[in-house]
Amino acid sequence: MNMKSMKKLFNRFSLTHGYRASYTINQFQTNLDFDPSSPNLKDSGGNFVPEKLYGNINLVEQFNPLIRVDMELKNSFKFLAELKTDRALSLSLDNSLLTESSGEEYILGMGYRVKDLPFTTRIGGRRRTLKGDLNIKADLAYRNNITVLRNLEIDNNQVTAGQTLWSIKVTADYALTQNLQALFFYDHNFSKFAISTAFPQTSIRSGFTIRYNFGN
Repeated sequence: MNMKSMKKLFNRFSLTHGYRASYTINQFQTNLDFDPSSPNLKDSGGNFVPEKLYGNINLVEQFNPLIRVDMELKNSFKFLAELKTDRALSLSLDNSLLTESSGEEYILGMGYRVKDLPFTTRIGGRRRTLKGDLNIKADLAYRNNITVLRNLEIDNNQVTAGQTLWSIKVTADYALTQNLQALFFYDHNFSKFAISTAFPQTSIRSGFTIRYNFGN
């Protein structure tokens, strides 16, 4: 924003990227059948005898976000574009099963701020005209996630969970006074599951909220 060309077009402009990963071993123990003098020793099944026996290993990766563009133009229009991806792997060596969960999410947003919008009220029986900023914001989000159970010994992959989720969120807040704020919200969510035993679901939430700040 220190560039003159950016200041002429934008009040705010940001690019965001984030990555987080975690690797955990939940259970391991020393293998009493391991012989340090014979590191290439094999069992009756033809497998190498390891020094340690691991029960469960987990790997979780998140690009949160992979990329996010958030900007506000000089004419008070706001735009948002965001992409998130994640993956979780859980390996169980007791039964040779690998559980893989992956998902991706796309978000598109748009907003506008109306400055010094007049509002007439008769609170307390007296006619008053208030002025405040009206902030309107709408977000459209799409998320797709799926969970696959993989057997490491035989070719038998099964989809055990997952869903496709669409959501629309609209909010509008208006500052009646420095401490009093009115908020309208509308949330519409639709989800379709990846397995046939689960039915599609739709949920709608809408309403008004009045907030009063007792601080300065």
